[in-house]
Formats: sequence, C-alpha cells, structure tokens
Amino acid sequence: MLLLTKLFGFNPSQSTIRKEIIAGITTFLTMSYILAVNPSMFGLLEGMPIGSVFTATALAAIIGCLAMALIGKLPFGLAPGMGLNAFFVYSVCLGMGYSWQFALTAVFIEGIIFIILTLTNVREAIVNAIPMSLRNAIGAGIGLFIAFIGLESAGLVVSDEATLVTLGEITSGPALLAFIGLIITGFLFAKNVPGSILIGILITMLIGIPMGVTEYQGILSRPESITPIFCQFDFENIFSLDMVVIVFTFFFIDMFDTVGTLVGVCTKANMINKDGKIHRLNQAFMADAIATTVGACIGTSTTTTYVESAAGVTQGGRSGLTAFVVGICFAISLFFSPLFLSIPAAATAPALIIVGLLMLEPVTRIPFDDFSESIPAFVCLIMMPLTYSISNGILLGMITYVLMNLITGHKKKVSPVMIILAILFILKFIFI
Repeated sequence: MLLLTKLFGFNPSQSTIRKEIIAGITTFLTMSYILAVNPSMFGLLEGMPIGSVFTATALAAIIGCLAMALIGKLPFGLAPGMGLNAFFVYSVCLGMGYSWQFALTAVFIEGIIFIILTLTNVREAIVNAIPMSLRNAIGAGIGLFIAFIGLESAGLVVSDEATLVTLGEITSGPALLAFIGLIITGFLFAKNVPGSILIGILITMLIGIPMGVTEYQGILSRPESITPIFCQFDFENIFSLDMVVIVFTFFFIDMFDTVGTLVGVCTKANMINKDGKIHRLNQAFMADAIATTVGACIGTSTTTTYVESAAGVTQGGRSGLTAFVVGICFAISLFFSPLFLSIPAAATAPALIIVGLLMLEPVTRIPFDDFSESIPAFVCLIMMPLTYSISNGILLGMITYVLMNLITGHKKKVSPVMIILAILFILKFIFI
C-alpha cells in the first residue's frame, strides 16, 4: 500500500485498489475508440501505414498514461487527441499541402515548448491570458468539426455543386450503416453503459459484415513495426511563418483541451485546492508535454488528456493508479490490431459524431448577451467546420476578439499578447 502511495499518490481514505482498477478499465473503454479512429484518419496520408499508426497510437497512449500515473499522480487517461489529429491530417497535410513529416516536426516542437514552459511555470500564466469565451468556443468548434468529419467519412453528408453540401444516400451502404451505428451508440449513451462508444463501434462493425461494408481481417496479431514513421522529422521549414502558425495552433488547442479536461474532471472529483487551483496542475502539464514529445517521435499527433477520464472518476478513480491501469489496457490492445483495423469508417463515424456532441458542452458558458464576447466566439466556433480548418477558426476568432473589444472601448479586456497575436494572424492571411 505504501508503494502505491509513493508511486501513484494512492490514498486509501479516498478510494480502494478495486475502485481504481475498475475506474481505469472504464476510462479505457470510453477512450479506446481512438485505436480505430486514428489509423483511419492517418491512413489517408501516403507513407503512413495504418498498422504502424495503430501501434504508434497505442504506444503514445501507454507512455502518456504512465507519465500521468507517475508524474501527475492523477486519474487521467492520455492518447493522441481528437481534434488535434483532425488538424494534423485535414488542415496541415490535406488542406495546406504539407507532408506528414512536416506536421510531426510541428508536434515535436510543440512538445519541447510545452516542457520548457511547464518548467518555467509560463504555461499556467498563458492560460490566464486567453479570454474564457474563446476557450469555450474552441472546444465547441472542434466538436462541430469532428462531427462534420464523421458525417462526411460515412457518406451521410456529400458535396453538391449547387448547395456545397447535401444529404448522402442513406438507404444503403456505409451511410446506412453509420446511421444505424449512431442510433445504437446513442441508445447505449442514454442508458449510461460504460464503454458506450467502443461497444457501439464493435456492434456497428459486426452489422457491417452482412452488409458488405466491413472487411474482416482477424482478431489477434503481433504489433506492426513503427519504423516507417519513427522519428521522421522535416526540419527544413522550421523557420517559416506557416510552421510558427501550425505549432501555435497545436499548442493552443492542446493547451485548452488539457486545461478544460483538468478543470472539469477535477471539479467533478473534488480535486480542486482551497485556493481554487487545480491539484498538481504543473505535474499534469509535464506529463502531457512529455507524452506529446515522445508521441511525435513515435509517429503520431499530439497526445493529450482525455475528457473521457471523467467516466473513470465517477467509478472512484482518484490517483495515478487509475491512469496506470488505462496504460496497461492500451498495452494489451497492441495485440488486437486486426480487430481494430477491420473497423470501417462507417463504424467510427458515430463515435466522431458523439464525441462532437460531447465537446459542444462549453458553448453553454459563452456569454451570448455580451456581443463583444459572443461574436468572436461564434466566429471561432462556426468557421472551423465551414472552412474545414481548426486553425482558421482560431485565428479569425482571435482577430475578431481583439478588433471588437478595441472598437467598443473594452481595451482593458485585450492583453498586449492578444494584440501581437492578432497582428501576426492578420499578416498571415495577407501574405500567406
């Protein structure tokens, strides 16, 4: 017991070993959909084998969870983040045309910056410099973007010359399977079934076999090598303005995704200090930073703390032992890659749509009656899915916030840091 306390911060008066184990398994079940979603996203990029991406995803989660268990000593699971992987694939690579090696370099640089800023306590100070309305809008906007990607990947939404987008063929094929999966997953969520997302994906995958959508590849196999994507960095363009913008965007998204998760889950678990600060915040930041840096070396996008950790906290998880169990579960999953890679996009689409819904919650905290706050927040939120770019939403939201508050006489609300960033973003749109 003393060893568990020393290693993971386990406190017998707050929880039990059994509760921590159950909490870890529950958290894994609620976030393990990333093992199916991440390879399907990165598989769109030439030179990134989905088997290697699956292994990298699991390894990044293992390392992140172990770092959180031993350094943060908090009950949070980590893995390559939703939204951040979408920005990596759809914005940086497919949208801007950069190679995945370039994007991995940006993630690696972001991780190094996070480590430095955490050591100097700057990371916590930066959190306080960004308006709360924009932080809430970013989370909600990413939710809409992720949901839109899910709808598109399953063919529920397709392109149209007259209206840009329209409803796909929902009476057969992948679109029908995705719609069936959405109903099944929604039912599981409504009944508060632990692991609803993963169970929904697996049931949808099975239904897809007789429909001819799912191509069964097996259950067990040895993990595929990560050699094709290991330490594949491109440092030739690290001093370009695009690299600066991309690194900042990764940094910004990860920053407030992590902060929002820590604040929300810690509040739920009564793990907020008397002064209102988050317990072991800097240690949690350091675990997150290490996981991001190592994850980039392994070959995957930014590794971050998952909001699904709240599921484990509700089961009694209170220490790093919960995170350790999550890491063990990801280690076991390494040997089930054929099962996860058999899952078609139509089966993961409901997960993306549901996760998008879960990420919309912060929108309720935007002060809609204050237009100097709500207009920039809405610009940030709506431009993410409509421009198919997370970075465009963030940049336009921040520019709008600075301009709105300066011209309405709310100069005290705009920090010098925000003004500098707004100028840089305006120059980016003009010259790049």
